[in-house]
Amino acid sequence: QLQLVESGGGLVQPGGSLRLSCASSGSSLDYYAVAWFRQAPGKEREGVSYISASGGHPDYADSVKGRFTISRDNAKNTVYLQMSSLKPEDTAVYYCAAAKWRYGRASYDALGYDYWGQGAQVTVSS
Repeated sequence: QLQLVESGGGLVQPGGSLRLSCASSGSSLDYYAVAWFRQAPGKEREGVSYISASGGHPDYADSVKGRFTISRDNAKNTVYLQMSSLKPEDTAVYYCAAAKWRYGRASYDALGYDYWGQGAQVTVSS
C-alpha cells in the first residue's frame, strides 16, 4: 500500500522560496504519476503541478508557471516541488497525490488519484 508524506512547508516572506517533498513508503513511486494540489481557506482545491510516471509531461497551473518546478528522484522515491518568488496568494495547504500507470499528459481530476498525502501548510506573509 502506497503512503505519501509531504514535508518542507512553513512560513516564508513574499519573494522567498520553499521546496516541498513528497516521499513514498510501502511501495515504489516508479510507476506513479504525481500531482501537487493546494487548497486555501474558503477556496476550492486546485491542481498546481504534475509529473508523469516516466518523469515527462511536467505541467503547471498558469498561476505558478515560471515560479514553480516539479521534479522526481525515483531512487529516493520522492517528488519535489521547488517554489520560488512566492506570493501571499500561494498560501495554502499543499497535497501530493499519486496515480498508478499514468504516463501521459497532466490531469488534475482529483478522482483519478488513489493516494494522497496528509498535506503541508505553506504560508507566505511578511
